[in-house]
Amino acid sequence: MTNIIILGAVLLFVFWLVGMYNNFIRLIARSEEAWSDIEVQLKRRYDLIPNLIETVKGYAKHEEGTLTKVVEARNMAMQGADTPAAQAKSQNMITDALKSVFALSEAYPDLKANTNFLGLQTELSDTENKIQAARRFYNGNVRDLNIAVAEFPSNLIANMFHFAKKEFFDLPDGDIAQQNVEVKF
Repeated sequence: MTNIIILGAVLLFVFWLVGMYNNFIRLIARSEEAWSDIEVQLKRRYDLIPNLIETVKGYAKHEEGTLTKVVEARNMAMQGADTPAAQAKSQNMITDALKSVFALSEAYPDLKANTNFLGLQTELSDTENKIQAARRFYNGNVRDLNIAVAEFPSNLIANMFHFAKKEFFDLPDGDIAQQNVEVKF
């Protein structure tokens, strides 16, 4: 009788262990899927930038320095980053560069009225909103994983199988096309 109780306890422990392990696998898969969503939206952002630059070039020929900064920031960001913090840093550089492009539209009324520019501005605004939504989704999944890694008794399983916390992806909230920018000439 005691053998059956011991066997039952061992089986219960094994099932619990397998369940906890599978939960970590699920949480990791969800956070990786969420990161993939961020990458899709960032790619969309990267693809819109050359069109914006070409549109602005026709109106602001002597603003080459501003446009070059945007292209350089885009190229650096497209090289990829190995951590969410590094990715956030490169995305902040793009955001700052794009703000300066949108500031140009204040100095060039024809550019501000250009339908291509307005369409690209709307597309970038939409993309920024999608990046923020993807970031919130990713950070929610990372939060759940990090809690499971830290909480007792799941932290025992996390340590046993070397499951680790992930970094959050922090970007400034808001739409770059709608933010107030300082225009300097």
